[in-house]
Amino acid sequence: MKCKYHKNRNAEYFCTSCNAPLCGDCVEEVRPGVYSCFQCAMLHSLSEVGSSLVEKREKAGEKKAAKLRRWGPFHYFMMVSSVLILVMWGVILFGGQPAPQRTAQFAKKGRVLLFMVNGAIKRYARYEGARYPASLEELVPKYLALKKTEMHHLSKLLYERDDEVGYRLSLAKPKKGRMNLVLTGKGIRYDGGPVEEG
Repeated sequence: MKCKYHKNRNAEYFCTSCNAPLCGDCVEEVRPGVYSCFQCAMLHSLSEVGSSLVEKREKAGEKKAAKLRRWGPFHYFMMVSSVLILVMWGVILFGGQPAPQRTAQFAKKGRVLLFMVNGAIKRYARYEGARYPASLEELVPKYLALKKTEMHHLSKLLYERDDEVGYRLSLAKPKKGRMNLVLTGKGIRYDGGPVEEG
């Protein structure tokens, strides 16, 4: 029997795919003992390349699906929570607490003004590095909501910084018969000293 491609040569092998007789130059050994012709070997290698491309596409699709699966409800919850925490930290660091709006007529009630200014002094100390203001005018407008026309009400109070208790704040003219209330950095004291009429 003669080779399919070389008519002048004798066939020594047979192609396992198409059973064509082949000489030693035309045969390709695919595996030990398994031979094929060049055409079948080429078709076989092309089909392997095609199948490897299909496999690569499938793997890429699986990776994409895995990424999509990775973003489940828990991950969205974590993302939203992280954003909220960042917003809260931004408000804490850059927002600060605004001065409260007054609701009482402190011009008529001296003690209302006294406690309102005391709260402003404590806010000042908290945000200004644990120090107290040199005068009450430093509190306006950031820590004490007073208009320019209401600044004269601060003269109804006595304020001084004190190394021992931080500060002393009291009414300048307490009512007759009442003990003078003195607010300090460490609490409230009562002063039973001389009381002026007012």
